[in-house]
Amino acid sequence: EKLADKSISNVIQSIQGSKDRPLARVIFALGILHVGEQYAELLTEQFHSIDQLAEATREELSTIRSIGPKIAESIVAFFRQEGNKRIIEKLRKAGVRLEREKVEAKPEELPLAGLEFVLTGKLESFSRPEAEAKIKALGGKAGSDVTRKTSYVVVGADPGSKLAKAQKLGIKTLSEAEFLKLLDKASGKS
Repeated sequence: EKLADKSISNVIQSIQGSKDRPLARVIFALGILHVGEQYAELLTEQFHSIDQLAEATREELSTIRSIGPKIAESIVAFFRQEGNKRIIEKLRKAGVRLEREKVEAKPEELPLAGLEFVLTGKLESFSRPEAEAKIKALGGKAGSDVTRKTSYVVVGADPGSKLAKAQKLGIKTLSEAEFLKLLDKASGKS
């Protein structure tokens, strides 16, 4: 019980510094097994509040790209535990925002709206889930297969068959450096 109280206190203290932190940071701060920052970001794209996430089934969670059965089970198990339910209630009472921030721009107004990106190979700057989250945050779509609808194929180290398919279909490819420049330009950093 003392350990649980200390844990609750630590979570509240770590989040209390800013009650308006993004939902993904709150989910990450909860310390759900296997859920790092990038997975927390992916979860907030699908579930717009802690309550929606808490009610999610293994099957719903498994439909999210990169969330496999192990992570889905970990999330479901976390929200089943009474102690964790109490932590969330204490956060709610402390005034911590447990919903996703409303996006001001309409999806079609975002800089990458209408563009579909497919990633192949290993990126050095960030993980695949992080890259996909950045694309989606700017209005783009992250695809898993190269099709005629694909706008760009981002090529990292040791690319797979997606590169050959992109070349065969005449789809524009971007190096990681070109992709980073495109993201910076789209987010107004250059």
